[in-house]
Amino acid sequence: MDAEKDSPTPATSPPVIHPAVAPLSFLLGTWRGQGEGGFPTIHSFSYGEELFFSHSPNKPVIGYTQKTWKLSSGEPMHGESGYWRPKPDGTIEVVIAQSNGLVEVQKGTYSFEENVIQLQSEMVGNASKVKEIRRSFKVVDGVLSYEVQMATNTVTLQPHLKATLKKL
Repeated sequence: MDAEKDSPTPATSPPVIHPAVAPLSFLLGTWRGQGEGGFPTIHSFSYGEELFFSHSPNKPVIGYTQKTWKLSSGEPMHGESGYWRPKPDGTIEVVIAQSNGLVEVQKGTYSFEENVIQLQSEMVGNASKVKEIRRSFKVVDGVLSYEVQMATNTVTLQPHLKATLKKL
């Protein structure tokens, strides 16, 4: 078997960022930093975090993984992964599976001129308490910051997480 002839992608084809992904290509790569969280029903906390945005050549999707850890011990705290599907009209669809069993389906908008993404949950699955999640991301001067708001069946939409990360 000749590996070059049997390869699904010819060796001479350079990887191409899909046109739908190009406006968000500033996200691609690994980001690391720190954040803080809280909510009316839990104690405030700080954490370390790493986000990884990847892109398979010629596909209209961005892969997403996230992990957090306790700053004091390095012990893992939370993880999630999913896919971001930007559309040419400035809208985006996101699906995320969290390590605690929650599944999010989100829709939103992005602005590549301002490097901003706004997401609103369409559905939060496998959640007995969480009813709504909103996420906003922004990159300014090479720093990615985000905020997450959450609502439960007993608490209206409130700030939950915020972090700042730098690209590695």
